[in-house]
Amino acid sequence: MEPCSLAAASEEYADFIMEHNNYSRELLEELTGTDCIDLISRQYAAVYVPADQALPLSLTKYSYTSIPKLYTLLDTSALEASGISAVLAQPSLSTGGEDVMIGFVDTGISYCSPLFLDRGGRTRILGIWDQTLPAERDRSFFSDLSPFSGFSDTSFLYGRQFSEEEINAALNSPNPLDLVPTRDELGHGTFMAGVAAGSETEDGSFFGAAPRCRIGVVKCRPAKSYLRDFYLLADEAAAYQENDIMMGLKYLLLLAASRGLPLVAVLGLGTSQGSHEGTSPLGKMLNQLAGFSGVIPVLAAGNEAAKSRHFLGSVARNEEYEDVELRVADGEKGFVLELWARDPELYTVGFLSPTGERISRIPLTFSGDNQVRFLLEQTEITVNYINAEAGSGSQLIFMRFQAPTAGIWQIRVYSSLFITGEYHMWLPPDTFISENTLFLRSNPDTTVTDPANAPLPITAGAYDHISGGIYLNSGRGFSRSGKIKPELAAPGVNVAGPGRSPIPCDTPASARTGTCAAAAVTAGAVASLMSWGLKNGHPEMAASAAVKSYLVRGARRSPAYSYPSKEWGYGELDLYGTFLRMRE
Repeated sequence: MEPCSLAAASEEYADFIMEHNNYSRELLEELTGTDCIDLISRQYAAVYVPADQALPLSLTKYSYTSIPKLYTLLDTSALEASGISAVLAQPSLSTGGEDVMIGFVDTGISYCSPLFLDRGGRTRILGIWDQTLPAERDRSFFSDLSPFSGFSDTSFLYGRQFSEEEINAALNSPNPLDLVPTRDELGHGTFMAGVAAGSETEDGSFFGAAPRCRIGVVKCRPAKSYLRDFYLLADEAAAYQENDIMMGLKYLLLLAASRGLPLVAVLGLGTSQGSHEGTSPLGKMLNQLAGFSGVIPVLAAGNEAAKSRHFLGSVARNEEYEDVELRVADGEKGFVLELWARDPELYTVGFLSPTGERISRIPLTFSGDNQVRFLLEQTEITVNYINAEAGSGSQLIFMRFQAPTAGIWQIRVYSSLFITGEYHMWLPPDTFISENTLFLRSNPDTTVTDPANAPLPITAGAYDHISGGIYLNSGRGFSRSGKIKPELAAPGVNVAGPGRSPIPCDTPASARTGTCAAAAVTAGAVASLMSWGLKNGHPEMAASAAVKSYLVRGARRSPAYSYPSKEWGYGELDLYGTFLRMRE
């Protein structure tokens, strides 16, 4: 195994995201001083640096965008409610996603489940890249695709790929996992793939939204320890690195291109970090991919609306500051808190601890870590003022609470440059923080998680297709810049799909709730619409913007609401309604 393959997977190396201008590998190696580089795209590269040289992490030493953010999982009456069953019942419309690939960057897949086989018993999966397995010596999975538009090379320093041929060979063996040793221990990726792309069961009791599509899978590796420590995550929190997700998208694009298929790329991962405008490296990459012909990203809106982790601030013109009350739960290890200002406003902060110790206004600086220690508590807060964050241009105040004392904290926000006085604060998403650590005066809007605020991809919120009501936690719009997010709401409450099992290849029936399920249903609808359009003389249906417009026009809208809505977007997904609207 080559040294760089070890570096990419090793806890002894730190990962960074570097933006470049289509530099050659040789120039990147000269600039970074290392040859351990994965080229993600013509804009971004992942660079692996020895941890003893790179740590400790600091926003003084590294830019905000270069440190990978951590993303968490966002957890067939549903198909009937979405108008998918009606489409599948119409022979003239029922392509079932044929000749389209749906790709998943998630927790893997139980590949030997019957849900992912065709009628002849062969796999519908074109490839699996398991990032958690040791790398193969041959690092190029697609050596014949190096000229493919958008990629400087096709190499992958870590993980192992399994081809369609290898999966079929495993399916024909008595012990499939001996030949293709990849599993989905958490079951999340298998559920997503089943809802979006599952084949019809023998008894007809279940099928996915696009049961005849092809499938591509990336199993994301868990985040490295140094990043978990930097973001103060609990040991049990499921977390995945931004650069690994970006590399996963690269794999899916190359896999689809190798078969000449259009791609619907599904992400059921999200974070509350970032500008909430889609300006992170991952958000920008997804926006670029959505501009490619034949690539349509579908993203989950997140499940943060009712979790009390967003604060919408407003400092009045005649006031010097506003106090933000934050309740910290017992036993909270720590967390990061981000304040994002409206352009070009500037703010500073001070603190009042639960025991009454006050830290006065921390002066506005352009560099340096402001470390605040409390006399009566073990708490340490590090404050970084990033006065023009590179991706958005907005001011970001990054606050890292280490060993925070339980109780009510006050964050005093001072206006240093007033225009509107409005700002946002976000706590980490579910699983990264205690459910009892929250803002006392929270706001449920602007809670669509990143990267789902990127303008061009399709973002799905969730509703209860039985009761007809919006799912309480479904991320609400709009984006911080006012873009309409989510565009659609799809079934996301108690959606049926394959479940997790300790027995390899066993996928018992399951039901999950969340915008991930809604994104999976939406992705299947997108694949079916794209497949039909490309077979019937509608080349525009290879474009993300066109497909989004068709789905928005066909969405169901209730006279009880005005649209676009922060909860519903432009309405409820209705694939059959989309076809009816085209007829008009």
